[in-house]
Amino acid sequence: MTNTGHSHGDSALNAERRTRELRELGDLGTVDVLVVGGGVTGAGAALDAASRGLRTVLVERRDLAFGTSRWSSKLVHGGLRYLASGKIGIARESAVERGILIESVAPHLVRPLPQLVPLLPGLGRPQEALIRAGFVAGDALRRSAGTSVATLPRSRRVAAAEALRLAPTVRRAGLRGGLQAWDGQLVDDARLVVALARTAAAHGALVLTRVAAESISGDGAVLTDTLTGESLTVRAKAVINATGVWADQLDPSIELRPSRGTHLVFDAAAFGGLSAALTVPVPGSIGRFVFALPAAHGRVYLGLTDEDAPGPVPDEPEPTEAEIDFLLDTVNPALRAPLTRADIRGRFAGLRPLLRTDDGSTADISREHAVLRSPTGVFTVVGGKLTTYRRMAEDVVDAAVTATSLPAAPCRTRTLPLTGAVAGAARDRIAAPPILIERYGSEAATVLALAESDPALGSPVAPGTDVLAAEFAFARTHELALTADDLLDRRSRIGLVADDRTAALAAAESALGERRTAGG
Repeated sequence: MTNTGHSHGDSALNAERRTRELRELGDLGTVDVLVVGGGVTGAGAALDAASRGLRTVLVERRDLAFGTSRWSSKLVHGGLRYLASGKIGIARESAVERGILIESVAPHLVRPLPQLVPLLPGLGRPQEALIRAGFVAGDALRRSAGTSVATLPRSRRVAAAEALRLAPTVRRAGLRGGLQAWDGQLVDDARLVVALARTAAAHGALVLTRVAAESISGDGAVLTDTLTGESLTVRAKAVINATGVWADQLDPSIELRPSRGTHLVFDAAAFGGLSAALTVPVPGSIGRFVFALPAAHGRVYLGLTDEDAPGPVPDEPEPTEAEIDFLLDTVNPALRAPLTRADIRGRFAGLRPLLRTDDGSTADISREHAVLRSPTGVFTVVGGKLTTYRRMAEDVVDAAVTATSLPAAPCRTRTLPLTGAVAGAARDRIAAPPILIERYGSEAATVLALAESDPALGSPVAPGTDVLAAEFAFARTHELALTADDLLDRRSRIGLVADDRTAALAAAESALGERRTAGG
């Protein structure tokens, strides 16, 4: 099967298509590539393989972005932290991938975000000089990655008034200005995964959620449809294990050392109209910061911790009390009025699938990715991070193609726009509210048409929520949302705040129950 062109096929994923394709899978014979794991790396690998003309199947035990991929900081990093520890290679790779995401692949989902380090009395001149040097090195990285200064402006020092405009709740006493740099921010990490999966489907991949790989080997897998309990065996010329922190459960030959990153969720009002990533150095460490990030749905995320997380991997990791204290204790000295636990609206934690290395702490453990081939012939890709998912996918598909002599075209994902991708003047011409364009790109008009076709779909899913019922309907017809959890916790991020989730639950259930046919 050969695939050509971006708009080659239908990108709409839904329950009906899933049922049909599961049926077809039994009759397909041997597929070229089976990818296990529907996070950012697995979805990226499925797109990479399908866009090279390979017959590709992606299976995910739960939902797209169910695991680590939805618990990130939603940043597309230039890799400053790796520069600080002398890891030039991975820092540059991050900067290159950031540029590809912002300028080619997903301009509708990634936006430039200013980053502000307030210069407060607690920050000594030597540390200030060090951060400034890091930012200048970041500028050099951006230039070497070929990202234009129009996309990400160069770093600079700003006056106190400008620092307060970007971060109104910063402590005024003793504020001597700020250091500003630019990075990329995703409107949402789970939306990126859905866009990858849909683009893979448009290139002919079968994307199947709620399908568990019970066992895998180098030439296939035993799969179970968790909705019906039925099992089937799939033969594949190459099998890719992209299950992240669960990778060692499918391939016991690798050893992971997960680390936990925790974020707290606040109402945007707690940070008074924050329009930059407020960046506060962690006392006593070099190159580690706590960030307050303006986020979707009128919220701010405060992160990030980096704690060893040994032991069994939970489906939904929980922040510890100590991590919550650490985040509040680090950010509060930079704020005019300290935040308390009463201000916290939600919290989330994610586990990074770091490869076990011989030396110590995970805070400095390598974030480089690795492609490993197990004794059974399975290709496992682990390590890395959200920003470098595309490169990880390219590397694991390259390895699989080479080792199994698959007839594949060269990798195309460097310049392949995702479903919905739009930028510049074309974006300005879309007749839809900016908030819809941020989430759906060129498909915003489709979502708006749904909202206008039916007054019920034009109203918010809960009072005071910026998500329309039309978005839930679209998620069902186009984005493979099968349950209320999919809608609340992944297609939108309403679920990060328990009260909001409760308020929107009825709308989510009704969107699935009514099986609307409009638009799909």
